[in-house]
Amino acid sequence: MKTYDQMTKEELLQEQEKLQKEYKGFEEAGLQLNMARGKPERAQLDLSMAMMDLLDSKSDCLAADGTDCRNYGELDGIPEAKKLMAEIMECRPEQVIVFGNASLNVMFDAVARYMLHGVCGGTPWSQQGKVKFLCPVPGYDRHFAVTECLGVEMINVPLGEDGPDMDLVEQLVGSDPLIKGIWCVPKYANPTGISYSDEVVRRFATMKTAADDFRIFWDNAYCVHHLYEEADKQDHILNILDECEAAGNPDRVLEFASTSKITFAGAGISAMAASENNLRDTKAVMTIQTIGYDKLNQLRHVLFLKDRAGVDAHMMKHAAIMRPKFEKVEQMLSEEITPLGIGSWVSPRGGYFISFNTLPGCAKRTVALSKQAGVVLTGAGAPFPYGKDPEDTVIRLAPSFPGMDELIEATKIFICSVKLASVEKLLAE
Repeated sequence: MKTYDQMTKEELLQEQEKLQKEYKGFEEAGLQLNMARGKPERAQLDLSMAMMDLLDSKSDCLAADGTDCRNYGELDGIPEAKKLMAEIMECRPEQVIVFGNASLNVMFDAVARYMLHGVCGGTPWSQQGKVKFLCPVPGYDRHFAVTECLGVEMINVPLGEDGPDMDLVEQLVGSDPLIKGIWCVPKYANPTGISYSDEVVRRFATMKTAADDFRIFWDNAYCVHHLYEEADKQDHILNILDECEAAGNPDRVLEFASTSKITFAGAGISAMAASENNLRDTKAVMTIQTIGYDKLNQLRHVLFLKDRAGVDAHMMKHAAIMRPKFEKVEQMLSEEITPLGIGSWVSPRGGYFISFNTLPGCAKRTVALSKQAGVVLTGAGAPFPYGKDPEDTVIRLAPSFPGMDELIEATKIFICSVKLASVEKLLAE
């Protein structure tokens, strides 16, 4: 089989005609499919339904230390919830604050707090000039939306197969005191699925920063989201809190995680782990912002998940649902796209996404064609600050939400759209 770039103009025109007929069939089918966001499917949410039965009108609703979870108090979370989230994040309970259902909310609050009040008693970011964040790309669009919303300038940093380009990161943070932070999804990254190497984690911990109020926003959202049970098929990363402490930079990092894709996506619990100084700084504003978060939900989660072993066992049930979907999409892409030389991707071992790279200049057209034929994808450009993919190549695929039959149909439409967009591009050249 010839790759598309090996075909003559006549062969490309013949291929285009064949693809247009196939595409018309998809259009006429009138399908409405969605691969846009990393939402768990219903079967995954069903895995946690037993949690709903653990508290009822006969429950005493008391935490381990006697706290009545129905009442005010315990600003930073009940002790057993702090212990559970510490086990998930592989840190110490005293390093943890437990929040509400969304870690994104916690990250937004942290950036907003630093803009308004500064870091640990320092000058507010908003009073220092046009502050900046580094953004490894492709990355998580909602991270970029937070910093854009709060008026922070964003700078792209290429993301490789072992993490961000650390030569560039070190150069930038070491020379510009207005660079105040970096967004990181260090394990099974959104959307590429890569995990940071030990060297990358150590360089983050030890690098010199021009700003003494620089913070790493370490969004460890997929820390337990493996697709495979075998240890040699799972990614493992160094503990950034330990590495920063060992390097003499204990205050450098804020780590975030949640149970959003462990239990209920809209009703989990979230947490931040950080140094004593950072926790004290955070709680100083929290005491004004809230009287406390939902302790009944915290208690429910502890009773259901119990401990890290319980979390790991539960996540293997998720993997049994997710793994066949990822493998099916990758199989179809390998059979239909790879031989034609019109796309590439990194095979993830966990997380929620497959990041697909089209030929340069084809991502927007592929997404538009897919939508017209009935498949909604995340917008082209979304994995980049300001929605601007400089080469128009990256498309984030989210295989989790559709059932298998729908997923297969959606992937067929996507593949046809990739082929059609690629042929159009090559003919135009």
